[in-house]
Amino acid sequence: MSYPSPFFEPSAVAHPNALAVLHLKRDLLTPTLLRTYDDEQLGYAEGKVTTTRYGNYPHTTLIGQPWGSQVKASLVDTGTRGRVGLHVGKGKKRKRGGSSLSPADERAVVEDNIEPLIEDREVEQVQEVKEVKAAVPAPTGFCHLLPPTPEIWTASLPHRTQIVYTPDYSYILQRLRVTPGTNIIEAGAGSGSFTHAAARAVFNGSSDDGSADGHDGHTQDPIRARKRKGKVWSFEFHEQRVRKLESEIHDHSLEDIVTVTHRDVYQDGFSVEKSASASSINASAIFLDLPAPWLALKHLTRDPSSPLHPLASVHLCTFTPCIEQVQRTVSALRSLGWLDIEMVELSAQRIEVRRDRIGLHEEGLRGVNATPATVDEAIGRLREVEGRDRSYHHGMTTKAQNDGADDDRSEPVNGLDTEDYISKEQRLQRIREAQTDRKLYKEGRLTHRSEPELKMHTSYLVFAILPRSWTEEDERLAQEEVERGSKDVVVGRSTKPASKREMKRVAKRQAGGDKDVEMEMKWQLDD
Repeated sequence: MSYPSPFFEPSAVAHPNALAVLHLKRDLLTPTLLRTYDDEQLGYAEGKVTTTRYGNYPHTTLIGQPWGSQVKASLVDTGTRGRVGLHVGKGKKRKRGGSSLSPADERAVVEDNIEPLIEDREVEQVQEVKEVKAAVPAPTGFCHLLPPTPEIWTASLPHRTQIVYTPDYSYILQRLRVTPGTNIIEAGAGSGSFTHAAARAVFNGSSDDGSADGHDGHTQDPIRARKRKGKVWSFEFHEQRVRKLESEIHDHSLEDIVTVTHRDVYQDGFSVEKSASASSINASAIFLDLPAPWLALKHLTRDPSSPLHPLASVHLCTFTPCIEQVQRTVSALRSLGWLDIEMVELSAQRIEVRRDRIGLHEEGLRGVNATPATVDEAIGRLREVEGRDRSYHHGMTTKAQNDGADDDRSEPVNGLDTEDYISKEQRLQRIREAQTDRKLYKEGRLTHRSEPELKMHTSYLVFAILPRSWTEEDERLAQEEVERGSKDVVVGRSTKPASKREMKRVAKRQAGGDKDVEMEMKWQLDD
């Protein structure tokens, strides 16, 4: 059974072959594809298992759980993994000098036997269906099962390059005026963080027919524009990153929205492999995450073969870390006719809200400041320490004067009688016992503090707008349209489209029954 992308339409529960994110702690999230079988061929008896530092989680315990559920870890025997070797010897280590074959002969044996071994192993896996062992809950460890979103994916994705974090791409998409149905070009896909965010921003559901997707014409009908399905055209120069991103797009069910192309946009422009030219892209938003974006701007013009939408203004953003890159980019934008050029730098910090509990009665508890809260507490602790020192020195003096060091009398700990003071262990035990009856979420002073480190890639954002081409013929047609509209309805001194209310007033005026309209017409004649 096929499901829509969880980034667009998440289901109520986690289903097989869907992407899920295991939330282990605030800054530790682990993405995984839920499988009913062991696709990684690790040989676990429980099927596919995601192993973390906070426990092991068989996918049989995750599938079918509602999103946001807390899932306990399971007991998994990680020492029973069966591994099948691809070469002679079934994967066992060979001692140095233990083989009588030369290296060339060994390579020949491996090349001759690797394919049959792989085929035999695949046949055995298809024929042999192992029974999955029921998971046994572990005494400790748990995680929260989260559905994927662009924000969660950004925090958990494997970093192949520096990524665009949520504070950046949310502002970029807003400044580029990306709405459902927009076609956007992304150059420099990298790890795919911005790709997923842009895919959600342009998603407009499934179109009723193929002609409404906005790729075969330049319609200006607002109804058809609302039905148009958006598209993300992503370009990347590094071939390995392209293949990895294509695999992720396929696993996340985003193939209909995102098209990844391996291309050097500096030299070859923004053409796609399935199209003869770039003119079929019709992009109205462009994001360039490139080391030298000014080299790609020569392909973003109003030429007939340009990937830009010919009937709409195009909004552009470049993402560069150095001010020298910004200077060269701005110079190129000015020379190519881009307008409203502006540079922005974002800086964001997360605010942590918590309750600070201070006092000696908090000693030994987590997340507290175990220092005296009042002067009385400080004086009491000083008296306790001084009394302990006096008892200790008194006990040592008595022990030195006592000649019966070898008798069987029980000596006090550190020369002190247990009746004179309470040990630290006893004090901490009393505090822990009293904690069970306290409502810690109501105690303390409510405070907030910002996080010490910025979880974002600091760079300069350069925005610009390229207006649509406007010829004398376009000006003449627009002027005729304005004149035609002015003959239909005139309201006051302004010419504007007629609303239903204005049309009713015109009908009353023609019938001669609206005094307000008569006064308005009289005012126009007097003027």
